[in-house]
Amino acid sequence: MLNTYAYLALGDSYTIGEGVPVYESFPYQTVQLLRSAGFQLAAAEIVARTGWTTDELQAGINNSRLLPSYDLVSLLIGVNNQYRGRSVDEYAQQFDKLLQQAIHFAGDQSQHVFVLSIPDWGITPFARDRDSAVITREIDAFNAVNKQLAGKYAVHYLDITPGTRLAANDASLLAADQLHPSGKEYALWASKLAKAWKQVTGNW
Repeated sequence: MLNTYAYLALGDSYTIGEGVPVYESFPYQTVQLLRSAGFQLAAAEIVARTGWTTDELQAGINNSRLLPSYDLVSLLIGVNNQYRGRSVDEYAQQFDKLLQQAIHFAGDQSQHVFVLSIPDWGITPFARDRDSAVITREIDAFNAVNKQLAGKYAVHYLDITPGTRLAANDASLLAADQLHPSGKEYALWASKLAKAWKQVTGNW
């Protein structure tokens, strides 16, 4: 009998798939890719909301009833910390705690946890009246933190930020709101996540 795997996705608007149909979100597309590869995977359980910062995600987790453990946990959070002008130091402290929780949710198996870097919204039309160079520099600073912590706890790190910057010259990578990624962009993240998880399980 095949194992039924469980997936927990933690984050904000990028995890929900703001601006696109639910089936185009990256957690949904990841599940579909893994099912197509022969894995028996339950629908992704999502703790995320548009606009959430790290502390708000923490509150969301605290108010959620979750399974004892999951086979796959993704964590993508921080853009709203940057957007609201919150400090990198505060982010580091709160992200550290969230990442430790993510590992615990993965049955204390760090290799089953996947941190995704924060997309660069500074290149989008939504940011046309802002200093895109400053946004990019700040996003890089936040990503330096989550990458360092991913290394500290030996979890997987998927750097999806460079790909999101291609939307500066490719409108098909953006949703209709001209801010969030399109299903096409999310498909790229899902492909990376599904491939990485298949490597962990040893099933290609």
